[in-house]
Amino acid sequence: MNDNAPQPPSRRSVLRTTAGVAGAGIGLGALGTGSAEAASAEAAAVAEHPADQAVRTPRRRGATMANVPFERRSTVRVGIVGLGNRGGGMIDLFLALPWVRVVAVCDPVRDKTERAAAKVVAAGQPAPAVYAKGEDDYENLCKRSDLDFVYLATPWDVHFEMAKTAMLNGKHVGVECPIAMTLKDLWELVDLSEQTRRHCMQLENCCYGRNEMRVLRMAHAGKFGDLLHGAGAYNHDLRDLMFSPTYYEGPWRRLWHTRLRGDLYPNHGFGPVANYMDVNRGDRVVSISSFGTPALGLAEYRAEHMPPGDPSWKESYIESDRTISLVQTAKGRVIRLEHDVSTPHPYSRINSLGGTRGVFEDYPARIYLEPDHQGHEWGDFGAYAPEFDHWLWKEHANPPGGHGGMDYIMIYRLMQCMQLGLVPDFDVYDAATWTAPVPLSHDSIKAKGAPQAIPDFTRGEWKRARTGVDSAKPAG
Repeated sequence: MNDNAPQPPSRRSVLRTTAGVAGAGIGLGALGTGSAEAASAEAAAVAEHPADQAVRTPRRRGATMANVPFERRSTVRVGIVGLGNRGGGMIDLFLALPWVRVVAVCDPVRDKTERAAAKVVAAGQPAPAVYAKGEDDYENLCKRSDLDFVYLATPWDVHFEMAKTAMLNGKHVGVECPIAMTLKDLWELVDLSEQTRRHCMQLENCCYGRNEMRVLRMAHAGKFGDLLHGAGAYNHDLRDLMFSPTYYEGPWRRLWHTRLRGDLYPNHGFGPVANYMDVNRGDRVVSISSFGTPALGLAEYRAEHMPPGDPSWKESYIESDRTISLVQTAKGRVIRLEHDVSTPHPYSRINSLGGTRGVFEDYPARIYLEPDHQGHEWGDFGAYAPEFDHWLWKEHANPPGGHGGMDYIMIYRLMQCMQLGLVPDFDVYDAATWTAPVPLSHDSIKAKGAPQAIPDFTRGEWKRARTGVDSAKPAG
C-alpha cells in the first residue's frame, strides 16, 4: 500500500497559488463483449490473484453512490476554485450554458478573480462573489448556501482537502485530475461521498473525446467481439512548461517529479479504456504492475536551458522519465498505461482497444475489424461516424472550448445531468479507480514491478451493470 509513499507538502508550501492544471475528466454495462467462458472465469481470476488477496476493503459507512441521481433543479449554481491556466479557461464553458450561473469565484491571486468576475458580468450574469483572501478562502466559498456544485482546478496537492471541504458543506464537487495522491485520501473521498450523499467526480475530459465516445459505443455494440486488451497514456512533452517561471506557479507540477517515481497522471489514458471495458460496471481492475526508466530527462533539459543559480538546480528528480504499467481486470483483460512528460515525444494518449474481432489504435486513428477489413490493411475509422458517433457529438458537432471540444461536451453533459436530475456519467468510484495508479505505480516500481492490489472502491457494486458515458439522450 502507499501509506509509506512520500507525502505531499502542506498547501501553504505550494506558494500562493491555485493555478489550474494543464489538461484535464461510463458506459452502459451491455457487456455484449463477454463470452460464457470469460464470465465463468471471473470469480477465479479475482480469487487467484495474489495481490488482490492482500487488499483489505474497509467497511462501508454510508450507502452506495452508484446510480444515485442529482437533485433536479432549473438553474445550476456553480462556484469555481482555481483560476489559472485551467480554471481561467473553463469558466467560459460554464458561462456558455444558459441554465448555469457562476455564483462565486476563488483564487488567492486577486487579479485572476477580477478577470473571472469580469467574464461573468460580460456574459450577462450578476457579479459573482469573490474569494481572494489567502489560500484558505475557498472554505468560505464552500460554506455558501446558494451553491450546488464546486469546480476545482487547483494544484494536485490541495485537491483532496478542497473536495472534502466541498462535500462536508453539502456541495457536489468536480475535480481536475488526479483527484488525490494517496490511497488513504481516495478512500476518504469515497466514504465522504457516501456519507454526505454528494457526488465527488473526477472531471476526466478525455472520456468525452469524439474518438473515445465512438469506440465506446462500438465496443458496447460488440464490434470488437470479446474485449481482450486496451492501452492509454499521457505522453506529452511538458519540459518547457514545467521550467517556465509563470506557467505552473510554484512550480508545483515539476516539484512532483522530486517526490514520486510512478505514473503521476494516469487518468487521461485510463479513464477511456476503463469505460470501454465497463470497469466498475461489470468488470473491475484488480492489480497493477509498474516499471520505470531512469529519471534523466528533466535534469538534461535543465542543464541545457536553465541559467546557473536558477532555483531548479536545487531539485533532485526521481520521477521515471517513462512509466509503463500493466493493469489486470477481474475478467482477465489487460490494460497498458504509460506516462512520459520529460522526454521529446509527439503528443499521444495511445487510446487503443483490442478484442477477438479486431483492434482500434489512435494517434493517428485507425481500425481493423473483421469482417469489415481484410488483407492486413488498416481501415477508415471515420466510416463508423454516422452509426456510432455519440448523440452528444451529433448534437454539438462543433463545440467551443479547448482540447477539440471535449471540455465543452464534458461540462455540458455534467450540467445537463444536474439540471434534469439524472445519474452522473461517472462517480466517486471511477474517480478513485482512475487515480489509484498514482500511488500504486510508485509502490510497484519500488518493489521492482511486483503487482499491487487495486482496491474495490465500489465494495462489490462493480458486479452490477449500469449506465455511464454511453448514455441515452434525455427525453425532451
